Amino acid sequence: MSTWWRAPEAHRSNAVPAGAWWLWALGLAVAASRTTNPLLLGLLVGVAGYVVAARRSADAPWARSYGMFVKLGLAVIAVRLVFSVALGSPIPGTHVLFTLPELPLPAWMQGLRIGGRVTAEQVVFALYDGAKLATLLICVGAANALADPARLLKSLPGALYEAGVAVVVAMTFAPAMVADVARLRTARRLRGRPTGGVRAVLQIGLPVLEGALERSVAVAASMDARGYGRTAAVPAAVRRLTNVLTLGGLLGICAGAYGLVAAEGAGYGLPLVGVGLVAALAGLWLGGRRSVRTRYRPDRWGVRAWLVAGSGIAVGALMIWAVSYDSGALRPGVAPLVAPELPVWPALSVLVGLVPAFVAPVPPPVPEEGV
Repeated sequence: MSTWWRAPEAHRSNAVPAGAWWLWALGLAVAASRTTNPLLLGLLVGVAGYVVAARRSADAPWARSYGMFVKLGLAVIAVRLVFSVALGSPIPGTHVLFTLPELPLPAWMQGLRIGGRVTAEQVVFALYDGAKLATLLICVGAANALADPARLLKSLPGALYEAGVAVVVAMTFAPAMVADVARLRTARRLRGRPTGGVRAVLQIGLPVLEGALERSVAVAASMDARGYGRTAAVPAAVRRLTNVLTLGGLLGICAGAYGLVAAEGAGYGLPLVGVGLVAALAGLWLGGRRSVRTRYRPDRWGVRAWLVAGSGIAVGALMIWAVSYDSGALRPGVAPLVAPELPVWPALSVLVGLVPAFVAPVPPPVPEEGV
């Protein structure tokens, strides 16, 4: 039994499917969307970072994109703080930090202001709000660093294959661009040329764009050679039924989701979501008959893959449940200012997201040069 629980070395046959990693990351993102407590958000970032450090493949180009998402999250916090200071905030505050020169605005722009006093309450509120959005971005970056975007296509139904290819190509562009920038900066550093400054950025940017264009042309040529966009002949009645089921199912899901949010629609919201989901899945299944393609080595969802996906789903579900009984700890107040506390049970729920760091297969080490 102890040998089974010891994570094996990752190879093609036992690799965790990309869909499992995305479900895990989306579960963490759902948990982040339910709280503004900076301690819980920091714990979520720590969990995601630890799993990425323990289970990402060091030699994969997409694995290097996690740092970019972390920097993007920090930039989001900075922008949110600047906008709050410059444009004001509806949060009432009594602790004035400093006062900026206020620009007079016409009467038709009442409710807006530029400049004025800056309070500690509005700054803390902006930090909490920006930290939540930054955590969402970092969770998405964790999935992008752990999952091969090309393998994500194997988890999509046939009706979404064309749209999935477009999304995967777009997702692949960012990690490849990061790898190109790192390679060019290393080459410039070895040649004794500067890697910082406006001139260096311009000299690096042109080869990066040229490589992206060449990569796009190569992808388009390979897709054309493989018959991308080819569809099978389907009767008109089946096509109409597919459209009705898919559109009706999506409308049912939207109406049911609104019913779940609204207080007066709780009775019909859940049944409508269920009926809409069934109809949408049936439409996607019928739409998949138009796709004439085969799957080479399809991803297999083993026990470890279900543990990875289930841990993320459990984190999101437990955090949603925690909001219903202790919302004050998950959303600390800013007017008046109170020090955030770390709630025990939500924190333990977040730690469930560490399961992939122990059950997912270990990526092989990068071979040393000359070996």
